[in-house]
Amino acid sequence: MGLFEKLRNELIDIIEWKDETHDTMIWRFPRYQSEIKNGAQLIVRESQVAVLVDQGKIADIFQPGRHELSTSNIPILSTIRGWKYGFNSPFKVDVYFVSTKEFLNQKWGTTNPVTVSDPQLGRAINLRAFGSYNFKISQDPKQFLLKVVGTNGEFDTDGISEMLRSFAVTEFSDYLGEHELPVVKLASNYKEFSKELTDALKKSFSEYGLDLTKFLVENISLPKEVQEAIDKGASMAFIGTQDMTAYTQMQFANSMTQPGGNGGTDTAGSAMGMGMGLAMAQQMAQQMQHTQQQGAATPPPLPQQSMYHVAINGQQAGPYNLTQLQQMAQQGQLTRTTLVWTQGMASWTAAGSVSELSRLFTLTPPPIPTV
Repeated sequence: MGLFEKLRNELIDIIEWKDETHDTMIWRFPRYQSEIKNGAQLIVRESQVAVLVDQGKIADIFQPGRHELSTSNIPILSTIRGWKYGFNSPFKVDVYFVSTKEFLNQKWGTTNPVTVSDPQLGRAINLRAFGSYNFKISQDPKQFLLKVVGTNGEFDTDGISEMLRSFAVTEFSDYLGEHELPVVKLASNYKEFSKELTDALKKSFSEYGLDLTKFLVENISLPKEVQEAIDKGASMAFIGTQDMTAYTQMQFANSMTQPGGNGGTDTAGSAMGMGMGLAMAQQMAQQMQHTQQQGAATPPPLPQQSMYHVAINGQQAGPYNLTQLQQMAQQGQLTRTTLVWTQGMASWTAAGSVSELSRLFTLTPPPIPTV
């Protein structure tokens, strides 16, 4: 084989990328020491574009199809080094193949809890959340190549996943802080919440030449006591607003039969959880009422009962309604000297001094005299 024939065989005349991976975003055609022959065939498959880079500058971008690399049909190549002495000479450029397919099911999640203020509960809550997102490289890959890839010969989703996850977590935290949404609404409106976050995140992705196509919030993890309160609230909403008082009475009666249910700390903790659940149940019940058919006759809401906090064994318990307080008075847990408080009162006051509660003790029989 002559020297000319040997050199001709070393020249590259077919340039293509058969992607057999699921996560490769950028792949540089390996030239090694070979040069690209004038008139070489560039094959760009669907879901790809090819980018020619000369001395670190983007020379041209090729869409899917078969392309002949020659100065006769690609005039920009005539300026590449080595071609100015003869258009039949071989040339050296870097050919990057860019995957334009959609990369699916990329994971995101909060490494540390996000603290939000719940307007309904009136307290700060630590949340954890996770989900997934889909994205792809934009139609013009220049920005992604220049800002992210640089001179890397191969780039996959692992190389950018950490940055994209930080975008997601930051936007998630900012969104919660700005909107101050109740946790009940977050837990029951994943679809709407995900759509709004998708719109908010698109700008951050586009700055790096990426298109965010979908962002999903799949789970929001709440503190145990809050989740238990939501579960109780859902049960109350299922029963209905008409039976909510009866449900509360039943829960209170059950707690009294449990170990420590004699007015100690277990009863207090259970009652506090019931109060939180009751508040959430009222919101859930209102949402259920809005979904009823148009024109359906619904009775007006029941009058709101006064709710009192009670000092039991030196600890705050409640709030309790009048029916519960009557049961407590009958069982000796509530006396005239027991301190109580409700909204509108300046300070804790003995139950016997509150006009609304004083009648509870007239209904209680006096102690049996000793013989």
